[in-house]
Amino acid sequence: MTHRFPIKEIARQAGLGTATVDRVLNNRAYVSPQSRNRVAAALRELKAQESQLASRGRSVILDVIAEAPLRFCREIRIAAQAAASAMPGVAVRLRFQLQETMTEAETLAALARIAKRGSSGICLKARDTPPLRAAIADLASARIPVFTLVTDLPGSARHGYFGLDNAEAGRTAAYLLAQSLPDDSATILTSRSQDAFRGETDRFTAFRDLITALKPAVRIIDASGGAGMTATTSAQLDKILTGRVRIDGVYSMGGGNAAILRTMAAHGQRPRAFVAHDLDRENTQLLRNGAIGYVLHHDLGRDMATLFEAAINGASTAIPVASASSDLQIITPYNLPRFA
Repeated sequence: MTHRFPIKEIARQAGLGTATVDRVLNNRAYVSPQSRNRVAAALRELKAQESQLASRGRSVILDVIAEAPLRFCREIRIAAQAAASAMPGVAVRLRFQLQETMTEAETLAALARIAKRGSSGICLKARDTPPLRAAIADLASARIPVFTLVTDLPGSARHGYFGLDNAEAGRTAAYLLAQSLPDDSATILTSRSQDAFRGETDRFTAFRDLITALKPAVRIIDASGGAGMTATTSAQLDKILTGRVRIDGVYSMGGGNAAILRTMAAHGQRPRAFVAHDLDRENTQLLRNGAIGYVLHHDLGRDMATLFEAAINGASTAIPVASASSDLQIITPYNLPRFA
């Protein structure tokens, strides 16, 4: 594997030891595929950042860690790279660890590596667990600020949250479905990627509270835990539909929407109303086809840019949630943005 960067620099970018990087670069045995992939990714990132670093004086390193479906990982990477390149007067070097599924142990290990090698700030999308909160407290003590993205860890030592107001989003979804489903005893399917994501839990709680107030006879069936991935989401829903349950509406908080629709179609069903989150490629196509009616969208690029600005400028106090929350947009097939 050819390169022009010092092994220490590659190791720092990849989050690996220099010995492991040396084995990868020299194509030696006893190296995991994951380590090879991380070294290859580190080299690509270093090459992409090289021209930027050469043209600007001050440089900082920011880490982006996220557990999300691949389609959303792609959106996070695009938003981070755009935000980094737009930061005035500073060269931003990004280090990514983006995975569809990231266990608590993997997240803690990633944060431990960052604590060891240093960082100007961490953008984090992760599950809300006590060990993770403890790790964030340790990072804060080491003067490495953590900023949560899209899903928060309220009450932790994180320095700020950037993203939409998840409770507001849940209430908006409840209102849209209540207006779209005339039957007061409608059956609504809800889907979350992970119960441990606080953002999705906040959406669900707010949705449930308002929809049951608006339509007391409504039936909510939850099919969560599919991580927004096609196979697992389909398997979760297939078990429910095998019991001959008729679904009238869907509120999908965690993705996998094409899989939800395909599985329902396989059982001869199509929802009368469907509310999804995030205007990614899949949801854009589903909107254009009329397969879903509403997407609750927020400007991820703006969130990332504001987060990076806070990290680079070294905000000395925690940032109030209200000041960092994104505006919620309701996108339909008839008001798709031109960029979509």
